[in-house]
Amino acid sequence: MIKRIVFWLNCARAFSLPITILSWLVVFVFALKNGGNVLNGVLALIGVALAHLAGNMADDYIDYGILSRDPKMMESAVATKCCFIRDGSITLKDLRRMIAVFSIAALTIGAFLYFRSGVGVLWLTAVGGVLTLTYAKFSLIGMSEVIIGLLFGPLMFEGVWYVMKKSFSAEVFVLSIAVVMFSISFLYIHTMLDFDSDKTSHKKTLCCRINDKHKALLLFSVFIGAGYIAVLLFGIMTSNLLVSLTVLTLPAAVNVYRLMKRYIENNKFVPDIKWWHLPLDNWEAVRAEGTETFYFVLFQARNLMIWFSLLCVVAILLYS
Repeated sequence: MIKRIVFWLNCARAFSLPITILSWLVVFVFALKNGGNVLNGVLALIGVALAHLAGNMADDYIDYGILSRDPKMMESAVATKCCFIRDGSITLKDLRRMIAVFSIAALTIGAFLYFRSGVGVLWLTAVGGVLTLTYAKFSLIGMSEVIIGLLFGPLMFEGVWYVMKKSFSAEVFVLSIAVVMFSISFLYIHTMLDFDSDKTSHKKTLCCRINDKHKALLLFSVFIGAGYIAVLLFGIMTSNLLVSLTVLTLPAAVNVYRLMKRYIENNKFVPDIKWWHLPLDNWEAVRAEGTETFYFVLFQARNLMIWFSLLCVVAILLYS
């Protein structure tokens, strides 16, 4: 049973869950410091995490449908793309069933929170659910960053704040922009890593629309810069200048930029792993699959988001 759960978590790309958990933790701690309801906040995390995993699987389902139309597109796709479907580990029927299971579980939690917190939960759940399950469709037209920005930014932050405090907040909105810029950066690096296969399959991601890897990489700097500006604005609004601690992540951001630039020039370089590159999930299995370069860069973008969020949490906790 446990092995089966772990298997489906891998299929649902659970390695991306730190985006959900860390984003939630930032607003949860902020709400908690302001007298928010703990149980509602924890339930919100479970619901959002389930929706996130359902969205990941829906993304693979749609991508596989596109790739399977043409053998050339399937051959050119990176090994990580829809890997569990392509290797026969699961069928499309299995995938549809699990998308339904995760989605129904998330909606059940949303319904429970509605009775505990109010009608605002219905609107937040409905909008979030639709955007999550249709994310792959939006990514085909270059709007994936916009959808992720809404889902993991204002919708999640204001949603968690609402179920914990039964209100909305301008400060929370600004905080959500700060954190979500690093989530968007993680997604953006992922789409840059998928650039060649996405071009072959005619996906119109933002990177593909820019149509130049080096120019596309510059946008990563814009996202990161916007995140630092927003968190400092939040600090001014709340008189919590401890959030300036987040600039300690700047070397990690520069490292991600340099790694992505190196990947553009040589997508088979051998990673030189240092302690500050950790964590690297299931690294031995990744190396065995021959996808260590791809995941090394991806994990560094994810880790940047993790450290930024953790420093936000520390700053909020220390402020009195």
